[in-house]
Amino acid sequence: MRMMLAAIALLTMAQSAPDPHRPTPTHDAVAPVLPEGLQQAVLIVSKTNGWRHLEHIPHSNDVLAGIAQDLGRASYVTENAAVFNNEQLRRFSVVVLNSASGDFMTEDQRAALAGFVARGGGVVALHAAGDGSHTDSWYADTIIGAEYLGHPGGIDQFQPARIIVDQPDHPAMAGITLPWSPVDEWYSYATSPAARGMVVLARIDEASYRPGTRLAMSVHPVIWINPATEGRVLYSALGHNPDAYDDPNYRRILANAIGWAARADHGGQ
Repeated sequence: MRMMLAAIALLTMAQSAPDPHRPTPTHDAVAPVLPEGLQQAVLIVSKTNGWRHLEHIPHSNDVLAGIAQDLGRASYVTENAAVFNNEQLRRFSVVVLNSASGDFMTEDQRAALAGFVARGGGVVALHAAGDGSHTDSWYADTIIGAEYLGHPGGIDQFQPARIIVDQPDHPAMAGITLPWSPVDEWYSYATSPAARGMVVLARIDEASYRPGTRLAMSVHPVIWINPATEGRVLYSALGHNPDAYDDPNYRRILANAIGWAARADHGGQ
């Protein structure tokens, strides 16, 4: 009987334990203290009020900080969304939303980010920054521009798929080696972001993997930009697994995207 009660207690504890992939949503009220001398820097934000990609976030944050350093820029990594205020955002050239999920900003913080983009600040949004957990209309229209449907599950969750580069002359796509068939979790969207005015830089060849009937898009974008903003905005659906950030092609895209968004490439929109 004692062993049975102990087993029941352990089972109850396991069932009630919080899921680290689903943190309790919080909104930050006190801004972080930024390092002295931080100017024209890269802000890397991995705040999660939705699904937390705990497998890749620590490694990808390190990779993104290293890319910023290689570009000759300081970086600041945080999960405190109160950094989205007008005063502190003026110290950055580009914001990287690294699988930032859920409605992670307050109304004032979203307004500060909108002002940052309107002043010409760049945004590079990655993977879960474009999943279905974002409900703010400005964010959905400006940063993502597509309605998330889902991704394959079960044994098909992670598959190799062939990437097709539609805009090889865009600075974000410079130096990509093709053919390229990375293994990832492939997001699908209700319609192409091109229908909302986005410019698709790369897409997935759906004949090269199994999207399933519900998630098939025919023309299946994976990286795109918003040409209608004063700031440069790029979204990439790639990057679920940690090893994605060790892929030379994806590292190059990330470096290209950050440099482009920060207007360091001297190229066009």
